[in-house]
Amino acid sequence: MANPHLTAGTIWRLHHGDREIARLTVTGTEMFWVFAEVETLSGFEEFRPVFTEQERAVDEEDWDRADTCCTRIRSALTMTFPDGSPVAEFMLHIHQDGTAGWRWHDEPFDAESQ
Repeated sequence: MANPHLTAGTIWRLHHGDREIARLTVTGTEMFWVFAEVETLSGFEEFRPVFTEQERAVDEEDWDRADTCCTRIRSALTMTFPDGSPVAEFMLHIHQDGTAGWRWHDEPFDAESQ
């Protein structure tokens, strides 16, 4: 049975504190990744530079810098599933072309190594 959170057209939400700063409308999935169109909202611009830096680091294959960006994103932002429940862990890339790709997990990544 397909995961209803991954159905095209469903909307995941990105938050800073209690403020929604982006809506991610699912366009498809491929091997552990979810892809979406991004609608940015008030408050997103504060974080655009870190997403831009992350995209540049990935393009340059600078994995340490990309990991640092991912850590900054995860420490400042949270995601919710389309039903409003919190996403325990995610690795999110928001691209300058208005698209996004992310992986998610039901448990925090750090908990797996304990």
